[in-house]
Amino acid sequence: MKIVFMGTPQFAAAVLAKLAESGCEIGYAVSQPDRAKNRGKKLLPTPVKEEADKRGIAVLQPEKIKGNDEFLNTLKEYEPDLIAVAAYGKILPKEILELPRFGCINVHGSLLPRHRGAAPVQRAIMEGDEKTGVTLMYMAEGLDTGDMIAKAETEVGRKTTGELLEELAAIGGELLVAKLPEIAGGNITREKQDDSQATYADMLSKEDGRIDFEDTPEKIERLIRGTAPWPGAYTYFNGEMLKIWAAEPLDTKTDAPSGTVVDAGKSGIDIAAGGRVLRVLELQAPGKRRMSADDYLRGNKFAKGIRLGE
Repeated sequence: MKIVFMGTPQFAAAVLAKLAESGCEIGYAVSQPDRAKNRGKKLLPTPVKEEADKRGIAVLQPEKIKGNDEFLNTLKEYEPDLIAVAAYGKILPKEILELPRFGCINVHGSLLPRHRGAAPVQRAIMEGDEKTGVTLMYMAEGLDTGDMIAKAETEVGRKTTGELLEELAAIGGELLVAKLPEIAGGNITREKQDDSQATYADMLSKEDGRIDFEDTPEKIERLIRGTAPWPGAYTYFNGEMLKIWAAEPLDTKTDAPSGTVVDAGKSGIDIAAGGRVLRVLELQAPGKRRMSADDYLRGNKFAKGIRLGE
């Protein structure tokens, strides 16, 4: 089977690795163009490009794919049997969807139709889902609306987005490889999605990481895990951003205004949140490394009554 792979971030690179290790013929890996990051001028390759280069797979990085005749003709000349997609980051036009003999299969990081869209793993954590997983689906012109062909579940637990993405990428890659014979044989079972059960996982912005201490400790703790590693959960202290990397909700009730430090010691920094207490375990000041609350308190005064978020 001749395959074209399309993807961009580390999640997609891990799926590509599983596909390549299975011995499949991958003619091209298509990824978004290299971009400068962290205000630097140097262009950095995408994780998919790095993985493809390591494995000797030819890479295509079109700035746009819709109306790009050169790109379309390159794919037509290769005559792929299948296009496998994982977090590519752009909507595929009809002429590409209809090109491969066995269609375009997407590896999506949720149990569809829940969490269609760009940030399914993050939203699953933030919304308190007990389980999530991977869905393989035939791609259609809508946003993650195509027929499903396979699912695999996993527990969310206390995992961060980074940890869960790594796990789901491995699951998704293995699931895709396992289903290739059925796809090629034309005997794969297709299941339509129930649109009435669909939810949407919008892409995260930096503002999504801002902590609102009026929320419950549980909701804030999920925000912290769901936004790690990017954009990261944060608040403000003395006008400077303070990132929170780990916390736990306590049953302790408090009448202190939300965002107020009610205790600080070796166990953590206790902050009033929604009438109860959130214990901060790991945080990061501007220009500093991540550190435990205990280490942070050794170099910073954090007296009771201090108000965060301002």
